[in-house]
Amino acid sequence: MPWKEACVVNVRGEFVLRSLRQEVPFTVLCREYGISTKTGYKWKERFLKNGCEGLHDQSRRPHASPGQLGDLQVCGLVRLKLAHRTWGPKKIREVFSRAHPGEEIPSLSTVKRVLAKAGLVVHRPRRGQKECGRIENHVDPEAPNQLWTVDFKGWWYSAERERIEPLTVRDAYSRYALCARIVENGKSETVRREFQRLFEVYGLPEAIRSDNGSPFACTSAPLGLSRLSAWWVTVGIALDRIVPGHPEQNGAHERMHRDMAMEVEYGAGGDLREQQAALEVWRNEFNEERPHEALGMRVPAELYVKSSRRFRPGPVELTYPLGYLRRKVGRRGRIRIENIGVDISVAVGGYEVGLKPTGRGKYAVWFGPLCLGEIDLATQSFRAARWSGKGPSEESGRGLV
Repeated sequence: MPWKEACVVNVRGEFVLRSLRQEVPFTVLCREYGISTKTGYKWKERFLKNGCEGLHDQSRRPHASPGQLGDLQVCGLVRLKLAHRTWGPKKIREVFSRAHPGEEIPSLSTVKRVLAKAGLVVHRPRRGQKECGRIENHVDPEAPNQLWTVDFKGWWYSAERERIEPLTVRDAYSRYALCARIVENGKSETVRREFQRLFEVYGLPEAIRSDNGSPFACTSAPLGLSRLSAWWVTVGIALDRIVPGHPEQNGAHERMHRDMAMEVEYGAGGDLREQQAALEVWRNEFNEERPHEALGMRVPAELYVKSSRRFRPGPVELTYPLGYLRRKVGRRGRIRIENIGVDISVAVGGYEVGLKPTGRGKYAVWFGPLCLGEIDLATQSFRAARWSGKGPSEESGRGLV
């Protein structure tokens, strides 16, 4: 019979004693205990050499571990993790390998084990996956500057009780953080000045993704245009908005905000100038040093290049096809046609719109590539294009969203 787990040492002792008395042939005795003769001789020799202690199971740990990490390697991994507490083992291993070229680099599982033993791993429960909708004009970038994403990081207070709410802009393809700047307020003109600086430095993107809040959008305006997004349209930038109430559609940008909160917000002190300096240090590390798993463990600076579409500051003149009537929108969002004043939107105030006659005193109102809606002179009213999250309705014409 095989060894009984509960009293295996006692059974081994009984077997050895009976074998020493030689009352039964050794092979028969081994068959009685359900073991091979090789195993029987092993326990007999261990008993003769070490007594009863030899009947206990010995450690299977190897006498030597040639592949075991040295103290310097362990300290190097722990030092990196302490300097970047929000980085995972993949990033730590990648940075460690760059700092030790030509050396044998520990495996990812080894790095995980070292960090776990050092108490530097925080395990978070996984969130369940859920389906989320996507707008029809969603942009999936395949190169730098095809899509920028923008948002405000949630605010916090400085040591002097000054409100800090950084404006963040990021290239969606390369993950390159273009901007992490504290602005005085969230007004359109303030944010526009910051974007003008970005356009002068990096050029123009093809599209910008934002949420539906101010100053990026206005839910009461045609197609959700705000003064800021209307300006983006005039310089040739398409708008890519997430579905209201679905911030996960801009999830990578939100993930960057979480890193900023953990690495800057929770540790920064001092006045606004010191806080801005901390943000610039963080942005440089994010772009130049931090490897990203989605980029094949490369850093954003290895992929990002400036846009070939140059920004030309100054007044913008929109062009429309022949046959369109051109009207300049007043500061209060009104135009005049056939001596009739019609309110369009203050978002396009100061720009020219194109009016395409559609018959019976009606005109489709175009703002660059966007059809804002339709004017009906009979009722002296403007009917805005319907916004459903998928772009302007077919009745009002096609346009970008």
